[in-house]
Amino acid sequence: MSETTESRMANLKLQSTIRLSSGYLMPLLGFGVYQNYTTRESVLEAFKAGYRHVDSAQVYRNEAHVGEAVRESGLPREELFITTKCVSKTHGYESTLKGVDESLTKFGFNYIDLFLIHDPYSGKDLRLATYKALLEARQARKIRTVGVSNYGIHHLEEIKEAGFETPAVNQIELHPFCQQKPIVEYCKQHGIVVQAYSPLVRAKRMDHPTIASIAQKHNRDPAQILIHWSLQKGFVPLPKSANPQRIWSNAQVYDFALDESDMQQLDALDQGKEGAVTWNPVDAP
Repeated sequence: MSETTESRMANLKLQSTIRLSSGYLMPLLGFGVYQNYTTRESVLEAFKAGYRHVDSAQVYRNEAHVGEAVRESGLPREELFITTKCVSKTHGYESTLKGVDESLTKFGFNYIDLFLIHDPYSGKDLRLATYKALLEARQARKIRTVGVSNYGIHHLEEIKEAGFETPAVNQIELHPFCQQKPIVEYCKQHGIVVQAYSPLVRAKRMDHPTIASIAQKHNRDPAQILIHWSLQKGFVPLPKSANPQRIWSNAQVYDFALDESDMQQLDALDQGKEGAVTWNPVDAP
């Protein structure tokens, strides 16, 4: 391996994690398990492929399966980064504290690396009560980092106005067709790391001419191009798959780079909120 190649690979390795405002390191590439009905097997395969970051949620009903995979993998718990979330129907101070304990029991863990408010549909009062409960759970060392998901700017502002600290993470739908630029810019200005869910557009645009052309140019598959776009933008993509071959290929994204022309072409695909392929509740009151 040449010195230039070694230097480039070293730089890519340095970019494989990001330090959160909580002080903890988070792997930039995560493994999503939404609607994954073989979660234990998929997570074990993901660990073999090099993933160390798993994104779950209470409503996914697979926290226990993630925990099983962690224990069966033999990997040290401290080398892994596990996320879960509480959906709006469970929001509230007491219910959130109870939910944290229930998640810990299901995972079989002593702590959860990142706990997110899953969505903002519960309304301002319950959102803030939930956020307060998560901060207290962190104080009790049950959670290491607190964040939110599907939060628009006004949701983030209400946290600030209530006198609470800024969340470390905001997880939103994010891919070339739905770039949510105002929210991303707000997060950037306030030190909030942006996680990108549905980075593969739920496989609905893999045959788009722009993506196909760039994939052919780099001798990569479309999914790798989409994941790399996200990484190169500074996001934390959370691709999901139950297919072992895809799990491996989705992780092989650190040995190439998209040039300025590639990025400009992908950036030009933005359709704003019309490009969303999920619920994307960032405008909830």
